[in-house]
Amino acid sequence: MERNVIAKNTTIVGEIKSEGDFRIDGTLEGDLKTKGKVIIGSGGTVKGNIYSSTADIEGRFDGKLQVEKTLIVKAIADISGEVIVGKLSIEPGATFNASCEMKVVKKEVVQVDDKKGESKSKQNSKKQEQQKKTFK
Repeated sequence: MERNVIAKNTTIVGEIKSEGDFRIDGTLEGDLKTKGKVIIGSGGTVKGNIYSSTADIEGRFDGKLQVEKTLIVKAIADISGEVIVGKLSIEPGATFNASCEMKVVKKEVVQVDDKKGESKSKQNSKKQEQQKKTFK
């Protein structure tokens, strides 16, 4: 997967959409939406919104941070605003002044009946169909 870099002494103002990973060592004022990983380096600053799969934060962030999987907050990080994550790891020493909401993606569990090799959901559907036929 591609890695995009906002280098030190670089400022970008606006909205960025990408499929690849991002490393920010400069400044971003605006929104970043990516299916990849976002890294804010120790000299990086973001003021805006980030939507990503995973993220590692060492620098400063102020805004809404929505991470589908895991957010890792390093000891020198400074985060404020709103955070929505699947999993959260904060190292001692980090500044974390944000509301935090944990969202877990629910997975459907399907059990297989050993006798017939059918899933319970298929069996339940068949039972419901039989009951509908009985009531007609």
